[in-house]
Amino acid sequence: MATLPKPPAALPVRWRPLAAHDLPVVAALEARIHAAPWSERNFRDALAAGYSARVGVQGERVVAYGVLMLGPGEAQLLNLSVVPDARRLGLGRALLEQFIDDARRLYADQLFLEVRVGNHAAIALYEAAGFLPIARRVAYYPPASTGGGREDALVMRLELMNPLRPVT
Repeated sequence: MATLPKPPAALPVRWRPLAAHDLPVVAALEARIHAAPWSERNFRDALAAGYSARVGVQGERVVAYGVLMLGPGEAQLLNLSVVPDARRLGLGRALLEQFIDDARRLYADQLFLEVRVGNHAAIALYEAAGFLPIARRVAYYPPASTGGGREDALVMRLELMNPLRPVT
């Protein structure tokens, strides 16, 4: 019996900081992925503010990106996105873990995020990482589809047991 050749291994994903030259591509991806997308200016402002922002690049193609805002004692995940044809490959988890590590390294005690209540895959990812729901923002997001209603946001929190925090 003949066997089919194995497909070539997928190109590895290289993680790097989001750069100004990425902004048009990331904004275009954002517009295709989200019902209420960030604009190129939103991403540019995040870079200017010094937020932690990364892209995952496969070959020459951006397949994932995200933005983490850090403040005194806490961090907020503002954006974590994976292009549709690269989902379910662990990219969202890998990027989330990088941001959790960033928050710990910069002494955040807790990490917050908001997610559409209907985004079950994202909620499962966040719960698997240890996030717990702490609040709900009613009618927070614009409709995900034409004719749909506004959608609630689930606010989630991860307590960071921070072994890196200096003892005072």
